[in-house]
Amino acid sequence: MNKIYGVIFKNNGKEYYFDGSNFELEKDAKVIVETEKGLQYGKVTNLIDKSSVKNIKEYKNIIRKASKKDEEQYLENLKLSQIALKKARNIAKQLDLSMTFIDASFTFDKNQLLLNFYADERVDFRELAKRLASIYKTRIELRQLGARDRAAKCGGVGVCGKILCCSSFLKHMDSVSMNMAKNQNISLNPSKINGSCGRLLCCLKYEDDEYSKCLVGLPQVGKTVDTKFGEGIVRSVNILKREFKVEIDGQIYNFSVDENNVMKEII
Repeated sequence: MNKIYGVIFKNNGKEYYFDGSNFELEKDAKVIVETEKGLQYGKVTNLIDKSSVKNIKEYKNIIRKASKKDEEQYLENLKLSQIALKKARNIAKQLDLSMTFIDASFTFDKNQLLLNFYADERVDFRELAKRLASIYKTRIELRQLGARDRAAKCGGVGVCGKILCCSSFLKHMDSVSMNMAKNQNISLNPSKINGSCGRLLCCLKYEDDEYSKCLVGLPQVGKTVDTKFGEGIVRSVNILKREFKVEIDGQIYNFSVDENNVMKEII
């Protein structure tokens, strides 16, 4: 029987799927898994419903349940990664590279050292990678993050007063467009629709489908519409209630649109 488990490598990190057919694992169990970059130490998040998983044979395997020795090795790797992070910052400063390092991590078997950094422009980090490789005798990967990824890594508090979605529960960041803000009739003031990363708020995506449904049949503000009282101009729209106000000869009339997109007066 194929059993697919969700595994994360960092708290609030992205969830990856692994084949654990030979194991009975509970949530929060520590495991060693096979990845394209080598062995990794991770934590089980849940057992995935097979019906929601495609191409099960393509998933890599859970190698074993993590032992006490594995946990000690993992903790030692964390310490070494912090030392490597400081070393990378010092070398970048010596080379006068304009880059801000965010974090560093070794794979469990130390076959690779990954460093994430942020920079306003492209950076030629070949010499930096060469020096780090000579020190740690392993493969070095430097990854330049965008503004949204940087916010997810660094964390923070959003305009809503809660921890940033991207650094808490959000595992995948969907594309967000200006049309989503327009659909929700939100002020296009950047301070209102941009998150801590300076990009459009991820939460604009959450209710976009519902707003898009509610907009069907509703006229746009400023448009001229025909009513039983004559032609008038739409002055405001309440999207979720599917209601709108029309000005006719200086007087305001309230209308709604039903499920069949038929306009009715609100008395």
